[in-house]
Amino acid sequence: MISEDTIGRMVPAAQAARANAYAPYSNYKVGAAVLGASGKVYAGANVENASFGLTNCAERSAIFNAISEGEEKIIALVLVLENGGVPCGACRQVMNEFNPDLEIIVADPDGKVAQQLTLVDLLPNAFGPKNLGK
Repeated sequence: MISEDTIGRMVPAAQAARANAYAPYSNYKVGAAVLGASGKVYAGANVENASFGLTNCAERSAIFNAISEGEEKIIALVLVLENGGVPCGACRQVMNEFNPDLEIIVADPDGKVAQQLTLVDLLPNAFGPKNLGK
């Protein structure tokens, strides 16, 4: 289980990322922060596009940021958003690629933790690298 101190480092990073979200269409700003196996925290925000299918969620932005900086495993993810939403299916699949046992913390814009769960809770029987012999 991720420590309160670590959550305390991650929530402000997700809040700061949320402030930079580009959401002119939905006005639904989301910030995320992921904890890499190295202990470093990486953040990301949702970035919308007029061609809605090209929008990138905050979770994937943060994960791609971490991977592009050399991380190979993600330990935990914090989301900061309105009304306690949880990651979409595409984000769940990307999360599974980098840790099927990922811890997920959902917080409101003020940083209050609304729920803690695992990726297994959200994506049981996931398809991933193990299915391809990796």
